[in-house]
Amino acid sequence: MKKSLTAFAALAACGLASAQSSVTLFGVVDAGVTYQSATSRDTATGASVKSSKTSLANSGYNSSRIGFRGTEDLGGGLAASFWLEAPITNDDGATGISTFSRRSTVSLSGGFGELRLGRDYTPTFWNDTVFDPFGTNGSGSSVINTVSGSTGLNNANYVRASNSVGYFLPPNLGGFYGQLQYSLHENASTDATSTTAATSSTAGRYVGGRFGYANGPLDVALGVGQSTAVDTTALERKVQTINLGASYDFGPVKLYGELSNVKNKFDLAAGNSHDSYNGYLIGASMPVGAGMIRASYSQVRYNEGAAGITGEDPLARKFAIGYVHNLSKRTALYATVARVNNRNDASYTGSLVSASTTGYGSAGVSYTGLPRSSTGYDFGIRHAF
Repeated sequence: MKKSLTAFAALAACGLASAQSSVTLFGVVDAGVTYQSATSRDTATGASVKSSKTSLANSGYNSSRIGFRGTEDLGGGLAASFWLEAPITNDDGATGISTFSRRSTVSLSGGFGELRLGRDYTPTFWNDTVFDPFGTNGSGSSVINTVSGSTGLNNANYVRASNSVGYFLPPNLGGFYGQLQYSLHENASTDATSTTAATSSTAGRYVGGRFGYANGPLDVALGVGQSTAVDTTALERKVQTINLGASYDFGPVKLYGELSNVKNKFDLAAGNSHDSYNGYLIGASMPVGAGMIRASYSQVRYNEGAAGITGEDPLARKFAIGYVHNLSKRTALYATVARVNNRNDASYTGSLVSASTTGYGSAGVSYTGLPRSSTGYDFGIRHAF
């Protein structure tokens, strides 16, 4: 009898533990046909070169992913959580759960807020994606996002930072929210004075924060961050970002706006210098029956001499419009068209059009030239679970 009671108590304890914990499998599968075309001026001959590409791509509306998240109630208002999220390339099946590079965190939360450890989104990226009607996905993604994540800046911490310690304010502050993040560089310390950023003890470090206010239809947030990027020519190179974003939902239409400044700062033996990229975005989304119309205009202006640019008053401009039709709460069809125009050598290798990159404007055809204009179309389906 005592053994039976002991076994029953053990089963009850296990049932209680299960009731206090939860684990969720979630994901997004997004695929679509993408057409991209680009026109550039060949630097050798001056002739106009046009290239185009049609492909079956993923993540045109939402990024394809699969993940696991869970929470355990520790009692006394405390909870422990984990989040493991992997990118997937469902168009060819080549990438599955091989890494959790989208997010891999463990956290402790309570009345004090949340302390989160691991690989996570940076505070400065949140403004770029939250205040963009296209959410930094597909052909509609703003040029602010395109330039900030370009190979020219080589900022590995633009979207996410590894080895990070993050703190989030509690959600009961009357609409105010915020986070701080510090990403450890995990390099050996050195007292050498001529070390390049490639071997610097601070290479890979990110420090940033984001603070905002969301109440009813209004959401506004300021983000600030600095990342030490890998560079073989500068003693140090820091990418500094500051952006201010806002949205207001009027009901029939929701408006978006963002101001952004990115400085690519070089610490050279001959003195310090920096490139500067100033951008803005205005956008809107409008519910129409079971669907939604999205539109945005974005621009980035480069300082003269940035990334080898020689044109006077160089800038890149982009207009995008799209429609999303919800077949259910989890499944949607989408279509997007976008057009980019560059003025005075505004684009550099990797920012908008390049033979070596993929994504919007990257036609994938080899040529050497300065991109003048590019057009992209996306037609696809997204299913979330």
